[in-house]
Amino acid sequence: QVQLVESGGGLVQAGGSLRLSCTASGRTFSRYTMGWFRRAPGKEREFVAAINGGGEHIYYLDSVKGRFTISRDNAKNTQYLQMNSLKPDDTAIYYCAADFSTAQAMSIKNASGVDYWGKGTLVTVSS
Repeated sequence: QVQLVESGGGLVQAGGSLRLSCTASGRTFSRYTMGWFRRAPGKEREFVAAINGGGEHIYYLDSVKGRFTISRDNAKNTQYLQMNSLKPDDTAIYYCAADFSTAQAMSIKNASGVDYWGKGTLVTVSS
């Protein structure tokens, strides 16, 4: 069992930046693929980014490529999502995810297939 706690959400103007963090409990953090999903108002939860345990394999939603960067610090049991050039369409609740699958597998998973979730952090991008 792992518990995930997100932080770093907030209100930002279009074109601005935010960095989300997700800290995990437990001593096996490096074994998990970590990822971020989001749910915009009125929409289904969707995949945003994933990174494997060693950080070598990374996948992104096409619409965030070049703007978002996922990373992790296994010594701190923490993953990050640096979000730059934010757009109003990025407004959503962002959820931290952890899974024993590969990063590629997480990138194509339905949200119901992920093993562990955080409670989410709200990101609002104003125009």
